[in-house]
Amino acid sequence: QVHLVESGGGLVQPGGSLRLSCVASGDIPSVNVMAWYRQVPGQQRLLVASITTGGNTEYADSVKGRFSISRDIAKNTVFLRMDTPKPEDTAVYYCNTKFSNGITWLEFWGKGTQVTVSS
Repeated sequence: QVHLVESGGGLVQPGGSLRLSCVASGDIPSVNVMAWYRQVPGQQRLLVASITTGGNTEYADSVKGRFSISRDIAKNTVFLRMDTPKPEDTAVYYCNTKFSNGITWLEFWGKGTQVTVSS
């Protein structure tokens, strides 16, 4: 079993900054992808950013240049640095991990943390 626990959400002013953290525990192989998704009520959950074990990153176009994903492999932790957030970044942010068990791809989610961007 794999557990993902997010922290760091809350209220942030437009133009401010916020850092989300996600600690993963359980039976996670050394090769995996960790990611942040976000969801607004009534809408689909969308990818914000992802990072591989090798450090390759991908970002949604809407956050490029403003958000930065990083990870501490030794601590099984992934971070999302949110700089100059906008009101439209308001959402529940979910931590995600994917990895292969040699047979199929497995995927796990955290419970989410609310981020509200407002003055």
